[in-house]
Amino acid sequence: MARSSGSSGGISVDRFSVVLVAVAATLWASDAYFRNQLITHLTPTQIVVAEDGLITLFLLPVLIRSAHELRHLGWKGWLAVVIIAAGAQSLATILFTASFQQAATYKVFAETFVLQQTQPLIAIVLAWIILGERRRPWFWPALIVAMVGVYLVVFAQDPTAPVSALQQGRVEVGLLALGAALLWASGTVLGRFALGSISFWSMTSLRFTLALPLLVTIVLIQYGTSAFSHYQFSDFVPNLLAIALVPGLFALLLYYRALSRTPASLATIAEMAYPVAATFIASAPPPWGFNQPIYGVQLIGTALLIGVIVLLNLTKEKAAEVAPTSTLKLVES
Repeated sequence: MARSSGSSGGISVDRFSVVLVAVAATLWASDAYFRNQLITHLTPTQIVVAEDGLITLFLLPVLIRSAHELRHLGWKGWLAVVIIAAGAQSLATILFTASFQQAATYKVFAETFVLQQTQPLIAIVLAWIILGERRRPWFWPALIVAMVGVYLVVFAQDPTAPVSALQQGRVEVGLLALGAALLWASGTVLGRFALGSISFWSMTSLRFTLALPLLVTIVLIQYGTSAFSHYQFSDFVPNLLAIALVPGLFALLLYYRALSRTPASLATIAEMAYPVAATFIASAPPPWGFNQPIYGVQLIGTALLIGVIVLLNLTKEKAAEVAPTSTLKLVES
């Protein structure tokens, strides 16, 4: 019998779980407000490792207190959380950043963004293979509407940009973006799997704690020990601390709590709120944003995505047809 990841106050969370996954994804995008203050003298990897280290400090007491839960994971559960920590938490961000940097060199930014949006499709396939999730026929039109909505938001200025970018694109740019999408998608599915055995507190703690040694190693390989001498006190308060607490700690706790009651194939659609929120944040004035204009079609796309998320939340009890026994033998949660 899997441990329940619920809590005494879980009724309202369960009722709005799909919506809360979208709220968590929106909070992830808020790191742009603080990250833009740091990129002038810190690399993305240096920012990520500092964020991960701060969150690990906050969650280490929680992990120690809930250590008894970890015996419920089994080797498959441990494999899942290690892949999440190394992949979704560490390598995916590095791959996406590398893809974006390559895209800047060849001026094919749209290739990175359009290929990264394959993440929901990858997650749905993985949820079918790993968790045995099955969706009813009406789910697929809803998915198409959601993806169209996100497309309208991200590519409002030039809807044909992805076509031209792919035609003139670079293989390495596409492979890096697809690698990031695969790792982030696997993080959703494997997180749903692990939450069948441990609480969302333990899942969040393991994600950051296990990722930290890998991130430190990557920074040392890239820049040597001098990389850790670039931090300033003003970096930590308020910027790194804010990144760690809001889009990091709070958002991930909310995400895993909601994911514990949401099929992975529904959660991955709700996570599409992230690129939509990031696009609107970019419209803020410097130094928080880039003064990007907001187009009417972006409001239409946002409304479409919100409509699909609300629909999935209202119908998730009837729509969820998750097999009680899956390829990884996930028992009913």
